[in-house]
Amino acid sequence: METKYIFVTGGVVSSLGKGIIASSLACLLKARGFRVTIQKFDPYINIDPGTLNPYEHGECYVTVDGHEADLDLGHYERFTDIATTRANNVTTGRIYQSVIDKERRGDYLGKTVQIIPHITDEIKRSVMALGKTGRFDFVITEIGGVVGDIESLPFLEAVRQLRWELEDNALCVHLTYVPYIAAAKELKTKPTQHSVKQLQQLGIQPDVLVLRTEHDIPAEMRAKIARFCNVSPGAVVQSKDAPSIYRIPVLMHEQGLDDIVLRKMHAPLDNEPDMAPWHDFLANMETASEPVTIGLVGKYVELQDAYKSINEALFQAATYAGRRLDLRYIHSEKLTAENVSEQLAGLDGVIVAPGFGHRGIEGKFTALEWCRTHDVPTFGICLGMQCMVIEFARNVLGLTDANSTEMDPSTPHKVIDLMEEQKSIHNMGGTMRLGAYDCRLRPGSRVAEAYGRTDISERHRHRFEFNGSYRDRFEQAGMMCVGENPDTRLVEVVEIPGKRWFIGTQYHPEYQSTVLHPSPLFRSFVDAAIAYRAERTAATGK
Repeated sequence: METKYIFVTGGVVSSLGKGIIASSLACLLKARGFRVTIQKFDPYINIDPGTLNPYEHGECYVTVDGHEADLDLGHYERFTDIATTRANNVTTGRIYQSVIDKERRGDYLGKTVQIIPHITDEIKRSVMALGKTGRFDFVITEIGGVVGDIESLPFLEAVRQLRWELEDNALCVHLTYVPYIAAAKELKTKPTQHSVKQLQQLGIQPDVLVLRTEHDIPAEMRAKIARFCNVSPGAVVQSKDAPSIYRIPVLMHEQGLDDIVLRKMHAPLDNEPDMAPWHDFLANMETASEPVTIGLVGKYVELQDAYKSINEALFQAATYAGRRLDLRYIHSEKLTAENVSEQLAGLDGVIVAPGFGHRGIEGKFTALEWCRTHDVPTFGICLGMQCMVIEFARNVLGLTDANSTEMDPSTPHKVIDLMEEQKSIHNMGGTMRLGAYDCRLRPGSRVAEAYGRTDISERHRHRFEFNGSYRDRFEQAGMMCVGENPDTRLVEVVEIPGKRWFIGTQYHPEYQSTVLHPSPLFRSFVDAAIAYRAERTAATGK
């Protein structure tokens, strides 16, 4: 089958869930046996989100090939079980950088470089790149931002051109908002009509409308929207608020979104999607009643998307364990020796979050000392693992001034230090240890037991590492270096075998956790938290 291209655009307001709709459609098409991939085009001028503060853009996701990407790529992977790469996320900055590089090389033969055709041609080339590999039946492209945004115009112009060039092999799904006016007790369709009109003024006629809503939209109202927006009546579906994003693929299939797309693109409609494993996950999710209570210690806990992949990996692990996740956020800046017991007592497990910089770091040390001495299941990720090492050095090895050179370059005990190859690097963007690296686990360790094997590959995003010159002192005192890179011997995993579950990973296992294949390490951590809860319940009778 010739590769077909689906474009997902949005209107009225941002944060409607284009990424979830794109992911849900990809999930359904893949469940029908099609080869599918998704890409995100972001209209900001940053080359990638790697240098963006989480307050600006939420979590920075990392692909297998080491690209720092938009957090929607995490949704793509969690919904489809397909690993993404650099090709799946393109920004305005990447597009302009590529065009300027070509201009400097003289590729345009002295012509005046303009938005049209040079920028739009580069966008079109990026859209088509995955399709031209011959590996996919469908390439779904999400256009970031909202129709009407100045920065999105070159992307939408490229979509307009591709719609004509690709003919029946291109389709536009437009996600828009139907607000409910509480005082009037009415749903209003005008914002959707205006959004579609803006899209039409740019030369793009949407083929399918997905209406984001908090309330059911009556059939006659959907017909009205179809009539005013020049869309066939059967191609208007609603995306009503759901208790979980993981219900969205099922809700979209119930309304026939995948059937609509396949019919309009003249693709085979021979079979129903095989969603049995997905339904099993939903059944576990909806029947789970007893909680497992996890504390997440970090400095961005007030941001919904700052730790998105960790939140989802925990949710998936809890669901497979038949538990309802009760996630408590604990601000590391506000955590002190005086309130730590009040903040952490009663938790079944604690995760110390990744991050950068010294803000809130002392609170993480305080949390880790309390968890270690009270033998609470504890999971440190990236900076969280480094904090585990520093806290252990200070309070067990007696190296009271131990630190990371990220926090204190003059520390006499650099138990965490800048990687040698990083010391000559001054640019911040895309220069860390990024992407998937091999790790060899020590046989018999708890982490090897969790994975069920000793050779694994996980994704990284960091500059600083465990200082191997301290390795023997740590192991003699009880903190074992149980995972290392087989080529460089860089320490990837530490654990204290004498504790219930006390493990730190330099890598980010949350990035590879999906609905159908949750992270083994998160599952092991949640199982340990459930066992700890049972112990406490048996001891107290509560």
